[in-house]
Amino acid sequence: MQSTVRPNATLVDLLDRVLDRGLVINADIIISLAGVPLIGINLRAALAGMDTMVKYGVMREWDEAIRAREQEG
Repeated sequence: MQSTVRPNATLVDLLDRVLDRGLVINADIIISLAGVPLIGINLRAALAGMDTMVKYGVMREWDEAIRAREQEG
């Protein structure tokens, strides 16, 4: 069995992999003072190439609308 770790991987390699496969971050943050919750934040972020996003159904309608608008004009 061979190692999958590449010692010479660069930032470009990492970015290429993230855009190809996608990355999703979900975070729930609550800021409280003296045990009293003051602010609640629900964060969901997705980073991927457009082909990957469309493949998984993220922003499909937006992509189709933009492409249709470009073909018209």
